[in-house]
Amino acid sequence: MTTSMQAAVWQGPDTITVEQVPVPEVPAGWVLVEVEYTGICGTDLSILHGTHPRAQAGIVPGHEIVGVVADGGTTGLAVGDRVVAEPLISCGHCLACRSGSMHVCRNLELYGIDAPGSLAGYVALPASALHVVPAGVPARLAALVEPLAVAVHAVARSGLRAGDTVAVLGGGPIGVLTALVAAHAGAGRVVVGEPRTWRREVIAGLGLDVVPDGVDAAAHLASLTAGEGADVTFDTAGHPAVAAQLPGVSRVLGSIVIVGVHKQPAPVDLQAICFKEQTLVGVRVYTHEDVAQAVRLVASGELGLERLPVAEFALEDVAAAFESAAAGQDNLKVLVRSGGAR
Repeated sequence: MTTSMQAAVWQGPDTITVEQVPVPEVPAGWVLVEVEYTGICGTDLSILHGTHPRAQAGIVPGHEIVGVVADGGTTGLAVGDRVVAEPLISCGHCLACRSGSMHVCRNLELYGIDAPGSLAGYVALPASALHVVPAGVPARLAALVEPLAVAVHAVARSGLRAGDTVAVLGGGPIGVLTALVAAHAGAGRVVVGEPRTWRREVIAGLGLDVVPDGVDAAAHLASLTAGEGADVTFDTAGHPAVAAQLPGVSRVLGSIVIVGVHKQPAPVDLQAICFKEQTLVGVRVYTHEDVAQAVRLVASGELGLERLPVAEFALEDVAAAFESAAAGQDNLKVLVRSGGAR
């Protein structure tokens, strides 16, 4: 087996290069994964721009991982198994970890941020972080498991009930996936608010309702619900302008779920939340079962994820991949193809 590989290395703000680096060593209980695809998300963009608070120059980014087992050691995973990663690194000692909620570990870290990630030919990961993908599921679809798990967790946290009217504010990848999962979970109507014309067209093409251009989201939801508002509202944008809309979009006794990561405190009308007795729910990543459910949903084909516009770049073109992801035009997701892609 080769001892070196290509890897994308973050050198500092807005600088990422492709270099030859050693293939990672595989400790006992770990697995060497030959990477097929890595998805690029907003966290990766913050690393590229030098605004992520933990990423250090020299890191190999990438945490939306799909690949095949190249060396399973004695873990029980077989060479050739297609796997996706649950890229969380928990301390195992804090209250959250001790109570079984390791996804909200007080000291939570991630592969691709705090440890080498998958924008490379190979990545080494603990066997416990891997989920086997059923045979026949294409790698390109399996690459969506990690962001899909975020959506699965958000819907699970929301208290959504069959027939509910759901508002999703933000039509990026997480917003679209959240809308699809909510519809699959039995929502009676799912309405997505998104300012970009191209994204609204994609969302409508998926069979989801869209807030019309130039129409206030709260007014639109009120018009659909006899003036009441959404039963469940998801903020998948993480933008202050969206935060300000949340109480107005949501009905009395409704639920507001914060999915998008706000980079700074945002203005929210807490008086309106109090007077409407709304429930405000925070969401951070996903649990082990959420990832397993995301694998099942991808394998079932029930969400029609093959309809999502995806752009694909070779690892040596990683800089262009980041540019495409930042532009957010003509694709909902950018994937980087490593040497293991089949």
